Amino acid sequence: MDVPEKQAIISGIGISRIGRRTGIPAIDLTMESSRAAIADAGLTAADIDGIATLGDTPLREAATALGITPTYRGGGFDTGGLLSPVMSAFLAVAQGRARHVLVYRTIQMMGGEYVPREGDAAPAEVADPDGGQAGLARSLGDMGPLLAADAFSAVNWLGMHCQRHMHLYGTTREQLGALAVNSRRNAGLNPSAVYRQPITLDDYLAARVISTPFGLLDCDVPIDGSIAVVVSGAAHAADCPSRPIRVEAIGGSAGTGGWVDRPDYPKMASVDAAAEMWSRTDLTPRDLDIAELYDGFTFLTFAWLEALGICGDGESGPFVEGGARIALDGQLPLNTYGGQLSAGRMHGYWVLHEACVQLRGDGGARQVARQPEVAIVSVGGGPIAGCMLLTR
Repeated sequence: MDVPEKQAIISGIGISRIGRRTGIPAIDLTMESSRAAIADAGLTAADIDGIATLGDTPLREAATALGITPTYRGGGFDTGGLLSPVMSAFLAVAQGRARHVLVYRTIQMMGGEYVPREGDAAPAEVADPDGGQAGLARSLGDMGPLLAADAFSAVNWLGMHCQRHMHLYGTTREQLGALAVNSRRNAGLNPSAVYRQPITLDDYLAARVISTPFGLLDCDVPIDGSIAVVVSGAAHAADCPSRPIRVEAIGGSAGTGGWVDRPDYPKMASVDAAAEMWSRTDLTPRDLDIAELYDGFTFLTFAWLEALGICGDGESGPFVEGGARIALDGQLPLNTYGGQLSAGRMHGYWVLHEACVQLRGDGGARQVARQPEVAIVSVGGGPIAGCMLLTR
């Protein structure tokens, strides 16, 4: 199927130091990941003519520090949610608006969320002329009743989704725990993961309650860090010193239904994003070799497994139960780097980075048993969702 994103590749990837409360300035983390990604792509800063972000370091500051003079700037929320800057970069290089776009995401666990600042986005280059704020507000537009009920956190909102799923399908905490235990096992093989000590299902069940039915080990881990990718036109593939990663299809959601107003609740925008992605490719869920799925909370991964058609409605719990199917040597290795549950919360950019690592065969001790050819990446929960298929 001929879709524009197929004319793009991920030519370079980079990751900074990762830690908790490191005290490292955001700009320093951004420089570490960005310089690594540019070098990995076989490029110099002078080759980069586009830049995009959804992170703590403003575009203008990053571009100046790197010595980049971009003609394309992207950022903010669009229909791909947190992956919007990457998806927009795919389209920008496919349409000839840029040759090489640096996309970075920088997180500081004590620094709060992304706030667009002057110079962060050129209105002509992004779908949301407000630099992301209006798009985010649209996506979260039904939060009023939740806040009025003193539900101030996503752990409250998604806890309700999970409770409903348990009621409808018999999903259990033991099944959620199988995902957490598998993630920690994989994190133990990842030197960059912040939590590497093994946990058992008993450890999971004994963890303190955060918001029913979620306990501490159902929740992702705030960290400091930065991840960057370079998106290039497909013609650059022959000049990449590392294996280029090809883009097969992308999908996103505009946030229809908000958090609680969907008629098919507890389904989420992930259903719409997945449907759009599968409509843009001849591949099917049976072709997937690895899955790097968003896990801000354990249940979000369950929701993505079902939304993507990897298993049927209500079947995600049995799919992960026991952990054998999702292990590194299993039918569908899942969150091979440890996920946000154990490696750390990079708001979906570590799943993208890890998919590239695994497709290249560079996973080291955590490389999956059979060299993967097709990877699924997904990001988001509630009304915010984006996903993409990547191939070798």
